[in-house]
Amino acid sequence: MIQKFNILNKEGKAILATNFYNFETLKGVLLAVKKINTSIILQLTQSSIDYMGLENAINMAKTGLKYYNVQGWVHLDHGGSVELAKKCLDAGFDSVMYDGSELPLEENIKNTKVVVAYAKKFNANVEAELGYVAKLGQDTGKTGYTDVNDAIKFVKETGVNTLAVAIGTAHGFYKEKPKLDFKRLSEIKKAVKIPLVLHGGSGVPDEDLKKSVQNGICKINVATEIKNIFIQTIKKEINKSDEIDLRKIFPPATNAITNLIIQKLKAIEN
Repeated sequence: MIQKFNILNKEGKAILATNFYNFETLKGVLLAVKKINTSIILQLTQSSIDYMGLENAINMAKTGLKYYNVQGWVHLDHGGSVELAKKCLDAGFDSVMYDGSELPLEENIKNTKVVVAYAKKFNANVEAELGYVAKLGQDTGKTGYTDVNDAIKFVKETGVNTLAVAIGTAHGFYKEKPKLDFKRLSEIKKAVKIPLVLHGGSGVPDEDLKKSVQNGICKINVATEIKNIFIQTIKKEINKSDEIDLRKIFPPATNAITNLIIQKLKAIEN
């Protein structure tokens, strides 16, 4: 996966990273990737791991990639502790994120260094985050953009492989069109050189996703839109009839995810 990021970084391209929550959401993503004939990063958060079980979740992802004959990797999204990152690496994750973005800079650096050192024996990718990217339930009006000098210090001292930056996105849906700081993104890219990550890709207009790639983003995360379209489609299907067979109710929701991911893939790869 590190090699893949190096290629993307050199060529000025990006890969889509999508969260999945069950077999149906995983299938919807993989069918889209297969149709476009590209690659994907499948992401699991602590909540999804708790819901499905670590071994079940990683095996589902790995088996799905093989079954649908899709090139892809499995990544821990927003790992909140060093212990969780290590546990996921031991379980076979190709990449982990240690998210110490809400900690003081020095503490974030200290913890990230531990994860980077542990990941080396697996040749696994490590992602970290600097700045404030509002999580679900947090204040989306608050700002805390990634500081260029902090980024330089952080990358140099941790040896992290990829860095998630705060340039105006947030997790969840936006009340109004997000205003991304592309100038800051470009400055960070020139300063640190390593692949950069954009969190909060759900709801960001296609043209802004493309522009973010042009300015140095190599990985774009999408999660909220996947959950939303899946649930909204199921609600519509349930309201149509008294059907109780989930094998008939789920497929339209899975197809909706496939169409969504096809759109996202085309947006960042064209």
